[in-house]
Amino acid sequence: MKQLAVGVWLAFAWTEQPAGDCGDSDSSHARTHAAVEIAPARLLPPHPHPLDLAGFRRSVDLAASSSWESPSPPQDSNREAAGRRRSSLWWSSLTNRCGRMRGPVRWAVVVVVMAMVEAAAGRFVVEKNSLRVTSPEGIKGKYECAIGNFGVPQYGGTLHGWVEYPKSNQKACKSFEDFDISFKSTRSGGRPKFVLIDRGQCYFTTKAWNAQNAGAAAVLVVDDKSEPLITMDNPDDAGTEHLENITIPSVLITKKLGDDLKKSAENGDMVSVLLDWRESLPHPDERVEYEFWTNSNDECGPKCDMQMDFVKSFRGTAQILEKKGYTQFTPHYITWYCPEAFVVSKQCKSQCINHGRYCAPDPEQDFSQGYDGKDVVVQNLHQICVFKAANESGKPWLWWDYVHDFSIRCPMKEKKYTPECAVHVIKSLGLDVEKIKKCVGDPEADEENPVLKAEQDAQIGHDKRGDVTILPTLVINNRQYRGKLDKSAVLKAVCAGFEETTEPAICLSEDVQTNECLENNGGCWQDRDNNVTACKDTFRGRVCECPVVKGVKFVGDGYTNCEASGIGRCEIKNGGCWKETRNGKTISACSNEVSEGCKCPPGFKGDGIKSCEDIDECKEKLYCQCKGCSCENTWGSYECSCGGKEATSAVGWSFLWVIFFGLVLAGVGAYAVYKYRLRSYMDSEIRAIMAQYMPLDNQEAANQHHVAHAGDDI
Repeated sequence: MKQLAVGVWLAFAWTEQPAGDCGDSDSSHARTHAAVEIAPARLLPPHPHPLDLAGFRRSVDLAASSSWESPSPPQDSNREAAGRRRSSLWWSSLTNRCGRMRGPVRWAVVVVVMAMVEAAAGRFVVEKNSLRVTSPEGIKGKYECAIGNFGVPQYGGTLHGWVEYPKSNQKACKSFEDFDISFKSTRSGGRPKFVLIDRGQCYFTTKAWNAQNAGAAAVLVVDDKSEPLITMDNPDDAGTEHLENITIPSVLITKKLGDDLKKSAENGDMVSVLLDWRESLPHPDERVEYEFWTNSNDECGPKCDMQMDFVKSFRGTAQILEKKGYTQFTPHYITWYCPEAFVVSKQCKSQCINHGRYCAPDPEQDFSQGYDGKDVVVQNLHQICVFKAANESGKPWLWWDYVHDFSIRCPMKEKKYTPECAVHVIKSLGLDVEKIKKCVGDPEADEENPVLKAEQDAQIGHDKRGDVTILPTLVINNRQYRGKLDKSAVLKAVCAGFEETTEPAICLSEDVQTNECLENNGGCWQDRDNNVTACKDTFRGRVCECPVVKGVKFVGDGYTNCEASGIGRCEIKNGGCWKETRNGKTISACSNEVSEGCKCPPGFKGDGIKSCEDIDECKEKLYCQCKGCSCENTWGSYECSCGGKEATSAVGWSFLWVIFFGLVLAGVGAYAVYKYRLRSYMDSEIRAIMAQYMPLDNQEAANQHHVAHAGDDI
């Protein structure tokens, strides 16, 4: 039996309808009953997935509850662990405009859901960071918390602050100004404040926005049930008015930890907490691999606008990092497939290609007009193939140019969202059009497209990376990024993926991180005279590491001591050795012939570092002890005079003897050469004279040879 998997998630969503629209309201607004939603990650993914039963139970509990008084959505209206999101493709076809399921279809959905509950087998990974309570003593320790998918998590860094639990507005669904509450520090130099907020009644983003406006540095949302941590996601289009302006980090903590923090705060204890994101992303080496799961649809509201704004702002930075080999980027596109029973339906035919294998939701959420989901799939496929062609040409960064230019030249609202317009953009970038067309293939063919099949497979989580269910999603070093889709926030997360001390210069700019070496040299060793320091600024903080200066390596602990080592060390502060100059003569205890250490030269004694004292050879009777000799000590040597005639020191005499013997040897050599040349000359003169009076042996042989040849002619 074919197993159905989690492309469909149950979500019981509360929606509001104006009075009269559905005829079931006795007030100005009416909340509809619980509705089934289908996540856009996939209608039915190609491999089994688990249904998030914890999220399913929680949705049922919320739907069954009748205690909500606020007209706003009764739960946080954010995805639980499975990352739910509305899908226009199936919900539009299964429900009427009031959100009620159409009668004949209701049973079919129930059957699908029940099959999924039994057969699903996948996972959604909640990305976490650590929270360390440093006081009070009773709850001191390290805990896990879930990173919110909005705001700016401090990837690669830490944040230390005091925890405060407000006496009023404890769910932060209203402005704290209405309660005359402020979390801003009243004195300079004080630690920032983390606000403890209860879960429920409004969007997570609303809570964070209200806390940020009141001066909070971070938000700790306390779960209202004892359950595993979930991901706090940003809301759908209806609640995104504050999304782009939230700049503080938010985390979800367990009910148990939250209750302990509340109790300590209410008792008047000073609750100190350290939020730590340093290990939230792996940082194994000098290159970061990251993926961007996106969509070519430009008419899906604020989420699509956010994606395109990110592409435009991050494009230049991404291309610099890619061209210099610091990163390896891969774009991806979420697709799902249509259930086999619905392949021939109007909805599947308009939203899918390759006979229901690859689908996307209708851009306008209206099957009767505008572009269809299959148009989006085709353009997604074009963008994947553009990346493949650019990557094979050695210029993968051209994908950013293509996506940017396509959004400007081929927008949906101008009716230019077509394959023909895509070809024009491809040609303008100098890419191989035929190669890309071959990659795209035939969308009408009843066969698998290997490119889109690979995309569906890539959606499935592996190792420590969970399934990709949230759109857009960034995956950095195989971990999903959580937070604001913003250039500076994403760059900070990418920089956190580099191994310490291997970050590119762009990661060390003031806009991305703080240079900790500027204050007190980071507590590291420093030589102010030569402007040499062991403090090295990295994205994750400073490290104390002895430097390499002008090719000379310093060795030491980096904190209290660093000494020059190896060839050339004497050129830098004389290798840390003693050196002194007198009467124009400089003597040093440093020698480039040895890689380390200091040794006083001949004629001196001492440690070679702080001092070298002249040895008095005369006083110690080491030299010039001949009868009738007079010894006089000099700096580093001595002078010895014998019989009224001055003589240089032993070192000077040795030098003179070397010169003397060198001259003697040179003279003997020159004389030998002269005698040899003279003898050779005399020998040649004598032979010439004798040749005039008598034939020599070699001449007689030559004459006989001549006579023999003359006889041959006769």
